[in-house]
Amino acid sequence: MAEGQEELASAVAAGEEDVSCQVADEAGCYYYRPSMDFNSPPERIYHFSRQFHPSGNLRNNFLKGGKWSPDGSCFLTSSEDNNVRIFDLPTDALYTTSTVDPASAPADSFLSAVTVSEGETVYDFCWYPHMHASDPATCVFATTVRDHPVHLWDAITGKLRCTYRAYDAMDEIATAYSIAFNPTGTKLFCGYNKSLRVFDTSRPGREFSQYSTVTSMKDGQAGIISCLAFNHGYSGLLAAGSYNQTTALYNEENAELLYVLHGQEGGVTQVLFSKDGNYLYAGGRKDPYILCWDVRQTASLVYKLPRNAFSTNQRITFDIEPYGRYLATGGQDGDVLIYDLQTGEIVGKFQAALDTVNCFCFHPSLPLGLSTSGHRRFNLTIEEDFDTKSKDCNMTEQENCSSIWRFACTWPSMDNMNTSWQDTHANKQLSHGVL
Repeated sequence: MAEGQEELASAVAAGEEDVSCQVADEAGCYYYRPSMDFNSPPERIYHFSRQFHPSGNLRNNFLKGGKWSPDGSCFLTSSEDNNVRIFDLPTDALYTTSTVDPASAPADSFLSAVTVSEGETVYDFCWYPHMHASDPATCVFATTVRDHPVHLWDAITGKLRCTYRAYDAMDEIATAYSIAFNPTGTKLFCGYNKSLRVFDTSRPGREFSQYSTVTSMKDGQAGIISCLAFNHGYSGLLAAGSYNQTTALYNEENAELLYVLHGQEGGVTQVLFSKDGNYLYAGGRKDPYILCWDVRQTASLVYKLPRNAFSTNQRITFDIEPYGRYLATGGQDGDVLIYDLQTGEIVGKFQAALDTVNCFCFHPSLPLGLSTSGHRRFNLTIEEDFDTKSKDCNMTEQENCSSIWRFACTWPSMDNMNTSWQDTHANKQLSHGVL
C-alpha cells in the first residue's frame, strides 16, 4: 500500500471526516476525490431502459450488473440478451442541473457507445485493472460465457482481442464461472468447479496453471468458485467465494489455501476487500446478510449487514466508496442501503428502481453511483370459468433499467473539482468519436 493510501485509511479508521481529498495515482499525478454526503437522497441524472428492449418487450431482458472502468470514463452493463454494453460518461455529469424522471422521460439519456454480443449467457466480466483512456492498448475487458473460452474484448472498437482457453480431461472447453485480473494485470484468475486456473495475460491460448481448491483429504473449498477478489492492501492475497456457502483466502503466488470461512446462508456470489485490506465482505444468494471478516483475525465475524436478498438466486452486488468508510448495496425491494462500516449502521437509503436492484457501484473518483435492476419474469396463468388465460406482466421504465446517481458532496475547492473532472474524462469520448 502506498504511503498516501496508508494515511488516508488510517484517518478514516480513526473516524476523521476531514481527510485529504488529494490522491496520487500510479503515475504520480494528483487528483481530487470529493467527500460524499449520504444524509440526503442522490439525484438521478441519467437513465437507461428502452435500448435494452428494442422490440418493446420489457419483460424478457433484464440487467445483471454493471461496473465502472478503472479510470471512471465509462461503465459496462451485462443483460439477459447476452450483450455487454459500454456507456461513455458525459462531460457535463457534474454540472448538469437537470434530473430524470423515468416515468416521463421520452427516451434514454443516451445510447451505448459499444455493444458486444456474446453467444451464450455471460457468467462474469471484469475490466483490465490499469485501463486508462489515454492508452488504447489498456482499454480492454474480459468476459466468461457458457460453453466458451474467456474472451478479451477491445473496449473502443468492440472487437475480440484474444481468448484464454481451458480444457477438461475430455479435451473439451471448460467454462469459467468467475474471472479476475490480479492487481498488476499480469495474470487472469478463473474459477471453476473445485479448481482455479491461472492464465498469463501476455500469452493467450490454452497455456494455464491449474490448482485444486480441495485437498487430498477432501478438505478445503468445494463447489463452484463463483466469485474472486484481490486484496490491494496486502499484496498476494486472493479471496474466492463458492456456491457451497464458503469463502476462502489463497496465496496469489501458488494458490495455497490459507483459510476457509463459514457462515453464509446461501451460495457466495460476491467477495470484496475493504480499501485498507484489513476486512473482507461477502454476500450470497438467498442470504439476507453481508458478512464482514477481519482477515487478521478470522476466528469470528466482525458484524453482519442486513439487506433484502433472502429469496432470490440473483447475484446482488455491493460496493465500497473510494474513501473506504461506506458500503452500498441493492436489494429485492428496489432500495439501495448505505452502511457506515465503522459502526455497521445504516446512514442512507433511497429507492433506485421498482424491482430488484442487483448492482450498485461507486464511481472511482467522482460523487456518482451506478445502479442496475431487473429479474426474471414469467407470464401469469389465470384460470377463470374453466378458461385458462395468460396475462403478461405490466412493466414500467423503472424496472429492468440502469441509472446514474449524483450524490451531494464537498470538494476542497472548485478548481480541484474542475481539474479532477477534466483529467479523468479528457480522452475516452474522443476515442469513441463522441466529441
